[in-house]
Amino acid sequence: MARRKHSSVEEEAQIDMTPMLDIVFIMLIFFIVTTSFVKPSGLDYNKPEASTATKKPSANIFIGVSKTGTIMMENRLVDIERVTANVERMLAEAPEAAVLIQADKDAKHGLVIKVMDSVKKAGVDKISVSAGKD
Repeated sequence: MARRKHSSVEEEAQIDMTPMLDIVFIMLIFFIVTTSFVKPSGLDYNKPEASTATKKPSANIFIGVSKTGTIMMENRLVDIERVTANVERMLAEAPEAAVLIQADKDAKHGLVIKVMDSVKKAGVDKISVSAGKD
């Protein structure tokens, strides 16, 4: 019996791409799940200037206070009486959340203090007030 030689075209090496694609999709899912999405307060405001302002990592809860006294959370108008309840609800979703208050430079000081008190009543110790650098 004569042996036939196989042609080199038939025995061409093939690379299986399935395991690599599985890993890529798993990494994609991991990054989507672990990404924190920024929820803007929904207000256009002018930040007050501060020469000692420092950059903080992004907070999870944004509260906007306009110069007209409007308070916004998650793109919704909120009464000052409901700030505590809304922050408590958001803390239930993310217990390690920090709060960033974005107040207009012409906003009433007393209202900003009331918002800070409401946030403290909800149990948040990490409160920052947004300011721009000179």
